[in-house]
Amino acid sequence: MSLGKEQMLATIRTYFGACSAADKPRLMRYFTPDAVHYFPSGSPFGALRGSEAIADCWCRCVGEWGSSWTVDSFIGDEATRQAVIEWTHFKPKIQAVLRGDEWYRFDENGLIIEIRAYYACPAQRGVAVHEIAEYPYAAFGYPLTP
Repeated sequence: MSLGKEQMLATIRTYFGACSAADKPRLMRYFTPDAVHYFPSGSPFGALRGSEAIADCWCRCVGEWGSSWTVDSFIGDEATRQAVIEWTHFKPKIQAVLRGDEWYRFDENGLIIEIRAYYACPAQRGVAVHEIAEYPYAAFGYPLTP
């Protein structure tokens, strides 16, 4: 089955909506049962293995941090069923923001097999906003609030 760019983007956007809504059953439907979400070294998450572990993590983030996420940009490749996005993770309960990219691999049915997350900079304790230093996010229309 051919997986179009529009379908990949729609899947990622609705997945992010499910993340922000902390909707575990809906979250699990975007992944193959054995999907893996990888994070940078030093992240509190390590690698999340399986659709349930991924869904549980995002539900916990919403509960603990008030998390919500935005998809800020997208590039998709139909031939390889891969996409990359740039995102923002707002954490209003702890007054923090994290920005980064994620690479997605999809199966032939349009389910997510793998996500590899890359942060704009290393996560550091005591730093409230993790993003590329001096990049003009506002000037380029990036979200500055949830």
